[in-house]
Amino acid sequence: MIKTVLYFTYVAVSMVFFTPFGIVAFLISLLGFRKPMTAVLRSIETGWGRFVIKLTGCELTVSGRENIPREGGVCFVSNHGSIFDIALFLAYSGRVIGFVAKKELAFIPFLNIWIFILGGQFIDRKNPRQAIKIFNKGVENIKAGGAMIIFPEGHRSRGQGLLPFHPGALKLATQAETVIVPVALSGTYEIFEKNYRVSPGPVKITFCKSINTADLPAADRKQILSDQIFDVIQKTLNNAPA
Repeated sequence: MIKTVLYFTYVAVSMVFFTPFGIVAFLISLLGFRKPMTAVLRSIETGWGRFVIKLTGCELTVSGRENIPREGGVCFVSNHGSIFDIALFLAYSGRVIGFVAKKELAFIPFLNIWIFILGGQFIDRKNPRQAIKIFNKGVENIKAGGAMIIFPEGHRSRGQGLLPFHPGALKLATQAETVIVPVALSGTYEIFEKNYRVSPGPVKITFCKSINTADLPAADRKQILSDQIFDVIQKTLNNAPA
């Protein structure tokens, strides 16, 4: 339990420490220096994410990073087992990466700032009109060359395996007509949420071969993508170490 307390204390303190640097980089990017400041933000998130993961003591395997486009818009579509999933993406995606977060996270100090800085948005699922606005901002971000994460299961699976994808979950990617990189995560649930204690164990993140949504027929694009990505992630998880 002491290890867990110390771990989350570090996570909180380090987030507070890096926030001023992130804010400055974000503001400078608005003045026309987006490319160099994106590199600064990427360095901060990569270093922070890797050290956070290292502190867990997990046996990490990363594969398929050659499948990640280094430039241009991209959507990472991943299974979602744990709160540690985001740290893995920050550490190894090589992109400044945003995601759509539930509105409750907007009230958590410093975390809310970083979600915004990295291009994330907060959504109220009970407010359809607001959800459409957030969706459109996500599409604009991707078309402008940004990177976003989609968790099509809708919530963390908490050790239940790969859950069915929600209808329309991939609409963000199809509307932006962007490249999709399916991602399979295994072992993250056991790191903390299984027993609510930080515990070392095998963790694997696999960036699978990319898919260009523009190459798929428009009429059945969402369903074809959903089935294809689900199968890719499921097969990759089946081959992951137990």
